[in-house]
Amino acid sequence: MTGPRAYQEITLTHGSHAVRLVPSLRAASYLERLHDGFPALLDKIRQFDTRTIAAIITAFAADKEAAQALFLHAATQPLSDFKEAAQGSVIALIAALLPTATEAPGTPGATPGTPATPQPWAEVFAELFGLATGWLGWTPAAAWQATPQEITDAFAAHVEKLKAIHGAGDADQDAAGNPEIYTPERHAQIVEQGFDPAFDRAGLADLKAMSASREGQIT
Repeated sequence: MTGPRAYQEITLTHGSHAVRLVPSLRAASYLERLHDGFPALLDKIRQFDTRTIAAIITAFAADKEAAQALFLHAATQPLSDFKEAAQGSVIALIAALLPTATEAPGTPGATPGTPATPQPWAEVFAELFGLATGWLGWTPAAAWQATPQEITDAFAAHVEKLKAIHGAGDADQDAAGNPEIYTPERHAQIVEQGFDPAFDRAGLADLKAMSASREGQIT
């Protein structure tokens, strides 16, 4: 099994240039390390630090040559024009890296009031890679290409399949009959309650609101 192609593509256009951007797990892992976490990364986006913006676009670009052509064109234009074209797309891409829990019909949710253990985003992305390659049987290349949301959705569906075949009790155990660490309830808790207590979700919301007033940024 090779796994699906990444979805949630966003097209960044500037002048006659267009670049397809895909929020893949590989890009997520790279960007989380770029400035030692997402809070600093969001600050760089807010400041429109051109090195950071270029790194983000390059990491997400489905066609690296198209990205380089866009950069060469942007260098001949006012920075304000490039900012207007790029900032909204970059913000949307960062938001697309943060998966939301998928709860299939009939699947019990997390126990109300039960706190999830905070988990750094670097560990979350590593865990998603393990789910894709270990549980779902995707190749490493397919796992890196998929979006975090794709892996989350596919894993939830896989657990439901196991429950349908073996029963709910067995689906939450490993091959030795021990409680399985990656139950859908645990995964939903982690996603819904937040991976990283230091992640600036308010900052991301502010950036998204700021870019929403601009037209023609995301196509």
